[in-house]
Amino acid sequence: MSIYRNAVWFVKGLQEYTKSGYEAAAKHFAPADLDVNLSGRSFMITGCNSGIGKATAQEIANRGGTIHMVCRNKGRAEAAKDEIVERSKNQNVHVHIVDMSSARQVWDFAQNFLQSNAVHVLINNAGCMVNQRELTEEGLEKNFATNTLGTYILTTALIPALKKVEDPRVVTVSSGGMLTQKLNVDDLQFEKGTFDGTMAYAQNKRQQVILTDRWASQHKEIHFSSMHPGWADTPAVQTSMPSFHAKMQSKLRTEAMGADTSVWLAVSAAAAKQPSGLFFQDRKAVATHLPLAFTRSTPQEEEKFLAALEEFALKFKPQ
Repeated sequence: MSIYRNAVWFVKGLQEYTKSGYEAAAKHFAPADLDVNLSGRSFMITGCNSGIGKATAQEIANRGGTIHMVCRNKGRAEAAKDEIVERSKNQNVHVHIVDMSSARQVWDFAQNFLQSNAVHVLINNAGCMVNQRELTEEGLEKNFATNTLGTYILTTALIPALKKVEDPRVVTVSSGGMLTQKLNVDDLQFEKGTFDGTMAYAQNKRQQVILTDRWASQHKEIHFSSMHPGWADTPAVQTSMPSFHAKMQSKLRTEAMGADTSVWLAVSAAAAKQPSGLFFQDRKAVATHLPLAFTRSTPQEEEKFLAALEEFALKFKPQ
């Protein structure tokens, strides 16, 4: 990664991505934006048994929305569900056990889900940062399989159903770390050079932002957005980035602060008035590239990336 990009990004992060950055931004929030009744609307949230995903589910359940929790670990998911129900008094919270790193499982789940359920909003929150190169049972690098391909397959599978409901939305939880990365379409599996889990994660997050932009241009009936939650104190940060967590702990946002923009994008009328396909931070659309960072990809590179994803997706799609 470019030393310049990393340095500019870290300085930006200290100013904007921390707890104090959120508190400064929140002075300009409109509290009424989240004063909504979500009864009758269905929200699918991936990776929500802890951290930002769980906080997002809690806020939506508090407002009466039906929650479909898509999680990998049954025990943790059920415990999170019980807590969400207890706090919200909302019984419409459902658990679905899916490993987002398994392309076949994601396809199977989406197709089965749509046979008896509607969905108004998909929140692609699940993610991982595996620091040693690891392959899934399907032979895919695990970060790519979870963060990019799983997100692509689930969203693609749900798009036809989303087009049938009122005010459909797709929110993808990306990361400001993607600002350090230019799309590298020639090494999606991170097979070349020394493996770096943080870099792989940031590359996947860049891919999610590109996907959001492309989906928005292809499917005008749906409102697509991606977002950066800021630097939040979550179990994932503690386990995947222990040294960063130890140094920055006092400056990190709470899980609820990290979830705020995701919730705002998923439920507020104000968010739906924003153009589709943008990248948000603290309820505002922000640039997807740092100044002079040379991280923009060409249309040809993006087409090659999308074609590769489609090839992977079709390879594992049930016949």
